[in-house]
Amino acid sequence: MKLGTAIAEIMKREGIEILCGYPVNHLIEHAAKAEIRPVMVRQERVGVHMADAISRVTSGRSIGAFCMQHGPGAENAMGGVAQCYGESVPVLVLPMGYQRRLAHIEPNFNSSEAMKPFSKSSEPIILASEVTNIFRRAFTKLKNGRGGPVIVEIPADMWNEEVPEPLNYTPVLRTRYGADPVHVKEAAALLVNAKRPVIYAGQGVHYAQAWPQLKRLAERLAIPVTTSLGGKSSFPETHPLSLGSGGLAVPRAVPKFLAEADVIFGIGCSFTETSFGIAMPKGKTIIHSTLDPNHLNKDVEAKVGLVGDAGLVLDALLEETGKTVTKDRDASAIAAEIAASHKEWLAKWMPKLTSNDAPLSPYRVLWDLQHTVDIKNTIITHDAGSPRDQLSPFWKAVEPLTYLGWGKTTQLGYGLGLAMGAKLAKPDKLCINVWGDAAIGFTGMDFETAVRERIPIMSILLNNFSMAIELKVMPISTEKYRSTDISGDYAAMARAFGGHGERVTRPEDIIPAIKRGIQKTKEGVPVLLEFITSKETEVSRPGT
Repeated sequence: MKLGTAIAEIMKREGIEILCGYPVNHLIEHAAKAEIRPVMVRQERVGVHMADAISRVTSGRSIGAFCMQHGPGAENAMGGVAQCYGESVPVLVLPMGYQRRLAHIEPNFNSSEAMKPFSKSSEPIILASEVTNIFRRAFTKLKNGRGGPVIVEIPADMWNEEVPEPLNYTPVLRTRYGADPVHVKEAAALLVNAKRPVIYAGQGVHYAQAWPQLKRLAERLAIPVTTSLGGKSSFPETHPLSLGSGGLAVPRAVPKFLAEADVIFGIGCSFTETSFGIAMPKGKTIIHSTLDPNHLNKDVEAKVGLVGDAGLVLDALLEETGKTVTKDRDASAIAAEIAASHKEWLAKWMPKLTSNDAPLSPYRVLWDLQHTVDIKNTIITHDAGSPRDQLSPFWKAVEPLTYLGWGKTTQLGYGLGLAMGAKLAKPDKLCINVWGDAAIGFTGMDFETAVRERIPIMSILLNNFSMAIELKVMPISTEKYRSTDISGDYAAMARAFGGHGERVTRPEDIIPAIKRGIQKTKEGVPVLLEFITSKETEVSRPGT
C-alpha cells in the first residue's frame, strides 16, 4: 500500500477519529478515505490548539493530531507545538517535509530538526519500510510517561512509495509505573503526622483520571486542596476542603493556607516556577509526586519524591495511611476556616462581581455566566492575560475536565482552538472560551472555522478597546501615541461569518444574551457574545 494509506490506517487503528490540518499535506486526503474526519483551520497554530484540546479533555485516551504543509505551514505551527510542550500535552504533529535530497539544505525548514527542542520526540520518515516502526515509537511516547508533542515528518517525495503488506501494526501498549514503597511509607507518615498539610494537585491527576483517589485522600486526612491552573477541576471546588485554584490570580485562601502549611504534597504536578502559577513558600516540607523524575528538585526542594502515575501513587498512599488512620478525620474545623476565608475574600470582590456599571465590569459578566450555564455540563477555558485572571479564581469547577486551565507560555488566542477541539471531542458539552479584544486579534479569523466545520462553541469576548493590563507599563506611549488602543466590532464579524453575534452593553442584558447564546449552540450555531467592558486592571493577587 502507498505510504499515506499506511499512515492513515495506523492512525485509525490507534483510535484517531479527527485530523486537524491545513493544506497542502496529502495525508488529509488519505485520512478522509480512511473515514478520519479532516478539520481545516484558517491558520496552523489554531489547528494544533484544537488537537491539544482533544487530548486534554480525554485524558490522552484520544490523541489529538495535526498535519500541515512543509516550509511556511510548519513554521506557522511552531507556536502551537511549543504550547503543547510547555503544558505537557500529547499531540501527534505530522508536517510534510522537503524532498529528502533538499531536507538539509538551507534555508529549507526542517521540521524534525527545528521542533526537536520543544517536542518529546521528533523523527522523519526516511524509508517507507520503516513507517510501522516509526509510528510505534511515536505512539508509545504519546501514550506513556509525561505528555508532549511528538513530531513525525513526512518528506514530500515519499507519497508514492510502497509500504509492505500486510501492514504489521498493532496499537501500542499503555502502561503505568508507581513510586518506591519505601518512599510511599515516608510520605504517608509525613501526611498523617502533619499539623497543617495542604495538597497541591496538577494536571497529572487528570491524565491519570485519579479524581476519586484525590478526593478520598483529602477526606480521609482532612487536608485542604488547591490546584494549579492545569489541575483545576481535578477536585470539586464546591467541596468544603477546596481552597480553589491558583495562577497569577488566586482566591485568598490559597496563599494563606500554603503560608501556614508545614507539609505540602504536590501530586501530578511539576512545581514549575512561573509567573502564572502558585509561588510555593520557602521552608516547607515538600512531598513531590510526579510522572517525570526530571522535575524532582527542579524548582522546589523535595523531602520525599514519589515518581509515578498519580493514580498509582494515590492508591498506595491510601493503603498506607489506612493502616493508621482507619476512619475519616473530622474536617469540620478546617472546613470552617476555609469557608471563613472564602467569605471574607468574596465580600471584598462582590461589588465588582455584581456591579451595575456600564461599561460592564468583566467580573460581572463572568459571574453571571457562571450562574447561568449548567456548570457540570460545561467545558470552559480562558485566554492569556486579563480573561485568565478574571475567570480562574472565581469559577468553581465541579466535574473533572470541565475547565481547561493553562498558563506557562500564555499564547494569546489559544482559547478559541481549545474550545473548538473540546467541542469536537465532547459534542454534548457546552464549550466556552473567554478572551479579550487583544486575543481575538490573533486568532479571531478562526471563528469562521467554527461556522464552516459545524463546531457550535460559545465565545465570550470581553472588549474594553484597550490592552488594559499594559496601561500601567506603557503610560507614555499610551498618552502620546495611544499605543494600547485597539478596536473592532466583533459581534458583526461573527455574524458576517455566519455565526450568532451579539454586542452587550447593559448589565441587565448579560443573562438574556447568554441564554440566547446557549440556545443557538444547541441549534448547531457557533456564538460570539461581545461584552463592552471597563478597562479593569485589578486582579485577586496574594495579599488582596
